[in-house]
Amino acid sequence: MRGLTGARNSRLDVALGAIDAANALDPTHVAVRGEELPLALAHGLLASAWISRLVGDGDDALILAARAHHLRRWEVPRASYPAGKAGYLRWRKDQKARHARDVEVLLADAGYDPATIERVQALIRRDDLGRDAGAQAIEDAAALAFLETQLSELATKLEHAHVVEVLRKTARKLSPAGLAAASEIPLDGTGRVVLREALG
Repeated sequence: MRGLTGARNSRLDVALGAIDAANALDPTHVAVRGEELPLALAHGLLASAWISRLVGDGDDALILAARAHHLRRWEVPRASYPAGKAGYLRWRKDQKARHARDVEVLLADAGYDPATIERVQALIRRDDLGRDAGAQAIEDAAALAFLETQLSELATKLEHAHVVEVLRKTARKLSPAGLAAASEIPLDGTGRVVLREALG
């Protein structure tokens, strides 16, 4: 799983290693593609793999944004914000801003210039989503990583209709390529059934 991005230049390797080391501290683990991994690390690795699948060999900014899109996410849990849709949306927005802020030090230490760092930060925040192809690629990769790692569990915790509605909202954010890829995610029976219903 860790070799999904292939051979890279040394500066990129240093930055990816720092991001992975930070995300490896996530206390929540998940089984994905036959391997038990910390959740944030799994999200980063899977998002990198989906970027490679959807975009091919992206530039450093795109690769780094995919890997860091959930950088140390567990440190600010959802429960620390008010319940309900408004609380959830504020938590998501604040998390994206925090991930973008936190990645700056890691990228600077690896030798990246301010312009590249700013681009990575904008991609993590999904600035100009709907107009920026890079931001859409990160949105697709993040959603696909979420579906692969957490859909099956979500389907056992929430009412069926609620899960379907969540998935339909997620699908509306995906590009046509992202939607096509979603149907290919390896899921167990429950996850596969609910995803097929939502996408159908």
